[in-house]
Amino acid sequence: QVQLVESGGGLVQAGGSLRLSCAASGSIFSINVMGWYRRAPGNERELVATITRGGSTNYADSVKGRFTISRDNAKNTVYLQMNSLKPEETAVYYCAADRFRLSDTGSHTDYWGQGTQVTVSS
Repeated sequence: QVQLVESGGGLVQAGGSLRLSCAASGSIFSINVMGWYRRAPGNERELVATITRGGSTNYADSVKGRFTISRDNAKNTVYLQMNSLKPEETAVYYCAADRFRLSDTGSHTDYWGQGTQVTVSS
């Protein structure tokens, strides 16, 4: 089993920045990829960014150039630096981890964090 604990959400004005953290514990040796999803009210869950064990990253088109995913292997922690935030990016952000891959919808994902609220005011 793997446990994921997010932190770093909060309220920020449009154009501002936040950094989310996801600390992993447990059988992390089994994890190949970690990432972030978000779900806004009334919307489907969407994949924001992923990072593999080897450090390869992938981003949703809507966040490219503004968000950066990174990892600190010594701390077993993945980060999501979010810059130039927009009001429509208000959502609950979830950390996820999988032994194989993370799909666009998050279906069949092995492990989830509890989620952290990000609110962007206009």
